Amino acid sequence: MVTQSTTDLGLINEVQQALYFEAELLDKRRYHEWMDMLADDIHYWMPLMRTVISRDSARLEIADAQAQSYFDDDKDMLKQRVAKLDTGFSWSEDPPSRTRHLVTNIQLKEVRDASAGLEVDIECYFFVYRTRLDSDTDYWVGRREEMLRKTDGQWKLAKRHIFLDQVVLQSKNISNFL
Repeated sequence: MVTQSTTDLGLINEVQQALYFEAELLDKRRYHEWMDMLADDIHYWMPLMRTVISRDSARLEIADAQAQSYFDDDKDMLKQRVAKLDTGFSWSEDPPSRTRHLVTNIQLKEVRDASAGLEVDIECYFFVYRTRLDSDTDYWVGRREEMLRKTDGQWKLAKRHIFLDQVVLQSKNISNFL
């Protein structure tokens, strides 16, 4: 666990600014620049969630971590998704969505020096708003567990595990990056 002393404030600020910059790239549909922010070994994963009701309360849990997910992508798969958007034949993004990515409650969980560079495990909350056409509006809300790696002075996203608060999605598709 990371304690937030004054020596951590510079690192916390760097991590926050990297996440805010990433959100800006996604909102401006600058996907190739976003790809440059991804580590070669990235794991981009969003499992299905379900509500489990016990005697005393209800809680969210992962439906089946081994088989059921909306995304279970590596960098090559993410490149393919971006390449499809480049073709102009992606029906789910014609016309393109307008999005707003909000990232908040950013917490450093662990900081370590690794052979590949400084690695920071973080947890944060997110809200993504999407609108397209005249009446399509979607909201995705949840928590992310992430690892950022600093190599050659650049922050790269090496892991993004996305946990939606919604169990049933009303969206027609999830063609955007969360």
